[in-house]
Amino acid sequence: MANKQVNFTIVPEEGQEPPRVYSNFCAIAHTPFDITLSFCEVLPLSERDLKDAEADHVVRAPVRSRIVLPVSVVPGLITALQEHLRAYSESAGARNPVH
Repeated sequence: MANKQVNFTIVPEEGQEPPRVYSNFCAIAHTPFDITLSFCEVLPLSERDLKDAEADHVVRAPVRSRIVLPVSVVPGLITALQEHLRAYSESAGARNPVH
C-alpha cells in the first residue's frame, strides 16, 4: 500500500471553552523527552513576603497551569510566539512597546 500525504489544519474545537488563566511568570524545566512550562501568578509582595525573600532568596508563586510539550513541538511554538509578538508590536505601536 502506497503512503498518501494528507494536508490539514488543526484548529481548537469551538464550544465549551476552558477557563482563561492569568499568568505573569513562566518557569521552564526539561527532561530528555519533553519541556514543561509552569505558568504562575506572582502577586505584589507584602512586607512579610519581602523579609522572607531576603532571608532565603525565594518567592513562592502559585502554579496556575502546567503544560508539558514534546521537544519536537517547541521550535514551532517559538516561531509562532515570535510572529505573534511581531504582529502585536506593529499593531500596538508606541502605545505598548515590547522590550
